[in-house]
Amino acid sequence: MLTKRATTEFLGVEFANLTYEEVALELDRLSRSESFSYVVTPNVDHVVMLHEHKDEDIRKRFSDAYNDAAFRLCDSRILQLLAKFRGTELEVVTGSDLTAILFEKGHLNGKKVAIIGGDDAMLPELRVRFPQINLVQHIPPMGVLRRPDAAREIEAFLASASSDYALLVFGAPQSEIIANQCLNAGRARGVGLCVGASIEFVLGRKARAPTWVRKFRLEWAFRMVIEPRRLWRRYLITGPRIFRLTLLEARP
Repeated sequence: MLTKRATTEFLGVEFANLTYEEVALELDRLSRSESFSYVVTPNVDHVVMLHEHKDEDIRKRFSDAYNDAAFRLCDSRILQLLAKFRGTELEVVTGSDLTAILFEKGHLNGKKVAIIGGDDAMLPELRVRFPQINLVQHIPPMGVLRRPDAAREIEAFLASASSDYALLVFGAPQSEIIANQCLNAGRARGVGLCVGASIEFVLGRKARAPTWVRKFRLEWAFRMVIEPRRLWRRYLITGPRIFRLTLLEARP
């Protein structure tokens, strides 16, 4: 359990102020537990959904999932910058970089890692790249939030897998809500991470923005250029709402 000194509240989210090394150590501790916990990585899109998702039921379930997470890692340099303008310091630990560190720096070696999502080629590719990791996979159907049977299948898979790590590689708010359902089911163990497309970056299927682009907080623009049809609405319509939310929170 993190102390209050290790957390910072911004826009209604309690962020963990940990370095990548500290996160890896905390995840290792949680991975050894016989109970299940999970970690989420809030970005601009997530925070806007937490406040303004048009489906009230989804918004509440997403909020509950965030509240029940073991901790929340700031996955956005834009959020970091907005918080700094408010006099608040946030440590950035992106899901993509964290996933790469866990795989490439040996933190998962000798561990059992369950992949939830992805495609049929993902598991063989990972096994070739990382033979020291015991990898298993479950591929749920699309739209798991509308499929209670699919959610139950994920819960049953994690319970039988008894994995140390569970990587949920489908998007928000689905992965966070499903992780929360697995927590409440009380059948799984270890630690879950909601990492979205991070494994695709690890495998080189998708390109990460160059370091200088990330430094100038322009990774969102790079990704939109690479995947315009999928991401234009997120970055040009939904994302800018974060500025209004920040201004509203700043009002006395």
